[in-house]
This record gives sequence, structure tokens and C-alpha cells, in this order.
Amino acid sequence: MEYLFQHYGYGVITLIVMLESMGLPLPAETLIISASLYCAATHHMDIGWVAVAAIVGAIIGDNIGYIIGRMVGIPLLQRYGARIGMTPDRLLLGRFLFRRHGSEIVFFGRFIAVVRVFVALLAGANHMTWPRFMIFNAAGGICWAGGYAMLSYYLGHKIMQLSGPASVIGAVTVVIGVGGCAIFLRRNEKRLTDKALQEARQDMTDDTQKNPSQKIP
Repeated sequence: MEYLFQHYGYGVITLIVMLESMGLPLPAETLIISASLYCAATHHMDIGWVAVAAIVGAIIGDNIGYIIGRMVGIPLLQRYGARIGMTPDRLLLGRFLFRRHGSEIVFFGRFIAVVRVFVALLAGANHMTWPRFMIFNAAGGICWAGGYAMLSYYLGHKIMQLSGPASVIGAVTVVIGVGGCAIFLRRNEKRLTDKALQEARQDMTDDTQKNPSQKIP
């Protein structure tokens, strides 16, 4: 990470976040946190520009993903989506969620790893209007990228100010806290995903019964 930041600076942050937002499974969230902690530890980069780089990458990447999803549509995603991780279950779940909560998914999907990678593709494929997508996408990108950058920098800076045993205790506390939150979110994310998938399958089954020509993916 340090090599990337030293040689490519803010550009690598924009690029990685943009590519993930387009639909590629890359560690954008980890990169933002690492860049922010690097700022706090070395001051070789400015945290404000780190946040801007991440936000710009998120918004541009999502808009490219939206265009791709709009152009290829649901049929091609059903056929080839598995090659980029768009499994039938994820596609089914995405279609179901966009029918029920389109705007909320675009905004809050930023904070859920399994949704963030595909939200723009699904928004385009499900023909969400571009102005509506742009508003909630920009808001989500600012809160997610800017929020993660600033919070990580603040916590890292506070730890750097401590000395001796206090710094070790502070670092361990942060690691335990972040790890605990990650485990909690992952477990609940799977539970909620399984529940939503059950509802999605039932919803699609009901639609098929009303319209026999429609197939369940």
C-alpha cells in the first residue's frame, strides 16, 4: 500500500474505487481506510484530497456501471453475470430490492460489500431513471467514501497522539472494535440476505403465476 501511495498518490485511490463501483470485486473500502491511516501516520498525503479522490472515483465508477447495466440489460446479466460474481441469487435479490426500495438501495448499498459492487449495474439494468440514480448515488458516495476516510483518519490520528502502553491499548481497542463490527455486520448481512432471497423467490413466483411467459432467473 505504501508503495502505491508514494508512487501513484491520489490517482490509485480514484482508480480502484472507480473500478469497484463499476462492478469489479476490488478492495476499495480497505484502500480508503489504509490511505487515511497512511495520512495520519506520515502526513505525506492530505486527508481532504484522499476523501475527494475516493468520492470522485465512487461517483464516476457508479455512473459507468449504470450505463453498462442499462446497455446490457437483465438478459445478458443472467447469461454472463456469473463471470464477474453476479450470481443468479444476487441478480434475483437485486431485482427484488430495486422493485421495492430502489433509491434506498443506491444510497445504503454503498455500505454493504456484497451490494456495493453491483448496485450501479443493477440500477441501470432495472431502468432506474438517471436523475434519481445520480442524486442518491452522489449522496451515498459522499457519505461512504468521505465518511470512511475522515473517520479512519481521525481514529488513526488520535492513536498516534497516545504514547507508551496507552497507544498499544488504544490500537488494540480499535482493532477489536472494528473486527467486532465487521463480524456483526457480516453475520447479519447473511441473515438478511437469506431472508430477502426467500421473499424475492416468492415474489417472482407470484409474478410468474400471474404472467406464465415470465421466467424466474
